[in-house]
Amino acid sequence: MTYPIWRRLIAFVTFCCCVIGTTHANPTSSEAEVRQLWQLLDYVAVDYAGAVQNGAIVSELEYGEMQEFSTRAQNQVQALPPHPLHAELAAATIKLKQAVERKESPQQVAQLAREANRVLLQAYPFPVAPRALPDLARGAALYQVQCASCHGAAGAGDGALAAKLEPKPIAFTDEERARSRSLMALYQVISQGVEGTSMPAFAGLSEHERWSLAFYVGSLALKDTDIAAGESAFAQNNATSATIPDMNTLVTATEEELAKASEPSTARAVLAYARTHPGAVQEQQERKGIVLARKLLQDSLDALKNNQRAKATELALSAYLDGFEPLEARLDATDRQLLVDVERTMQLYRGAVAQGNVLRATEYAGQLDADFVRVEELTGANKTDATTVFVGALTILLREGVEALLIVIAMVAFLRKAERPQALHYVHAGWISALGAGALTWVVATYMVSISGASREVTEGLSSLFAAAVLLSVGLWMHQKGQAGQWQAYLKQHLTAAMEKRSAWALFALAFIAVYREVFETVLFYSALAADGNGPALLAGFVTGLVLLSVIAVIFLRTSARMPIGKFFSFSSVLVAVLAVVLVGKGIAGLQEAGWMMATPITGLRVPVLGIYPTIQTYGAQLALLLAAGLGFGFNLVKARR
Repeated sequence: MTYPIWRRLIAFVTFCCCVIGTTHANPTSSEAEVRQLWQLLDYVAVDYAGAVQNGAIVSELEYGEMQEFSTRAQNQVQALPPHPLHAELAAATIKLKQAVERKESPQQVAQLAREANRVLLQAYPFPVAPRALPDLARGAALYQVQCASCHGAAGAGDGALAAKLEPKPIAFTDEERARSRSLMALYQVISQGVEGTSMPAFAGLSEHERWSLAFYVGSLALKDTDIAAGESAFAQNNATSATIPDMNTLVTATEEELAKASEPSTARAVLAYARTHPGAVQEQQERKGIVLARKLLQDSLDALKNNQRAKATELALSAYLDGFEPLEARLDATDRQLLVDVERTMQLYRGAVAQGNVLRATEYAGQLDADFVRVEELTGANKTDATTVFVGALTILLREGVEALLIVIAMVAFLRKAERPQALHYVHAGWISALGAGALTWVVATYMVSISGASREVTEGLSSLFAAAVLLSVGLWMHQKGQAGQWQAYLKQHLTAAMEKRSAWALFALAFIAVYREVFETVLFYSALAADGNGPALLAGFVTGLVLLSVIAVIFLRTSARMPIGKFFSFSSVLVAVLAVVLVGKGIAGLQEAGWMMATPITGLRVPVLGIYPTIQTYGAQLALLLAAGLGFGFNLVKARR
């Protein structure tokens, strides 16, 4: 659909297409500018092969167009509003222009252009996928009325007016050209036209009609055999989730790009079926991710408007827990502030629902919808690279593992100091059983049933509160025994014989719960990361995390072994009290996310690794536990002096 820019064939516009007089919402000027820039970059990616081959110009006219488009793209980037990624985007367009000037290979130029578009969408996101499911039958009807006179009834570029046009209309049946063309590119050309050519903007068509037309045009080069093979793959769910997991991928991906990540025949077949049956992709997409979150949030808002407050609350919780939360690990590694914004707005939305405030809930839902667009751009298919997966896997394991490790190591160090090696068996049995239960959880969550977000948060929340209560009592007890030599009397009176079975099993329970709650969350986050397909990066992050945890364990054990027992008791008592404060914060936050407790967001510090979340309830619970620990420690000191 692109023609050399110097050929002004405006006279033939009325012969090519007639504009239907329907109205539609125009995009904002900034969005229109970003869309136009995306279109320019896509032109270069697709059309450069017709200008340069093997380092030599094969078409002066096409090459002049590529020079102009790459220069214009560079200039338009400079006019965009400030953004942290603006410099990276500007550098990408400069590299693209230089590659065009050097007459680099089409593959290299296409890669640079698509990389620039990737950064563009990340910095200045706009809705990519169609809002409603495209209707290919409607698209076919529109094509015959609007485009067949130029491009031909079958899209071969042989329409009745084609002989009068120079250059000739594009042949949509050209398989080679179709491999490098995305549906998004077709939609952009239909929506905005091509400046200075006979291709007009279909400004009168509705958004749904333009998408339907783009999907139909994008299907003209497809073979029935490929569509049938793709249908078989979708029926077996074979490679389809990884190849085309969502509508964003369907409209932005080209066959050339998909063929780099999978077998070319598989990419061709899956794409052929998906383009002709977009409903299959939408159905697949609606079962997960941000699309699920958006759908459940809209259902929640509809329920609230119908005065079904309980149902609205339930759907709002599911939108966060089942749709958004599985993406947290990836988002945390790419844009933590966006993660914080979504979590806070979700809490505010649930608060508005609880109050029955439809106006305020609608406002928060609109804000979330805008945030979801940004989330899609950062976490969608092909957006999570190996580095992000590695960092996410490493961060998750360290974040979840350090707490459990410190609790278990403190127990081991204490029992060694107390010279009770027989009790160590219970501690080791506890954390080993927790690892086994975690492996079973992974099998169940992956192959048997889906663990709901609410169940996950309730499990984590209750186990965190239980562990916090136990740790607080243990910390106060250890602090008491560490004062005025009381530890010596205690060891002589209570630990000279074998430890009571009841106490030993309490050690087992604490070790199990402390480790399992962390393993449980780690397994579910790793399952979400594994869906991105970056297995080596995920494994590398996991192994690196294990090594670092091992180093921490060795340092802690050696330090505690050299520490005098009285000092060890005092130090350990403070450590476990701090861990109790962390866990009570996480426990309250988990129960809030599960809907068991109310969440009242406030402006304040947010440090998830320390269990600090900016709500009145979490702050209050942690302050209460700190107060209890402080009073307990103070009582122990006063008693020791007496």
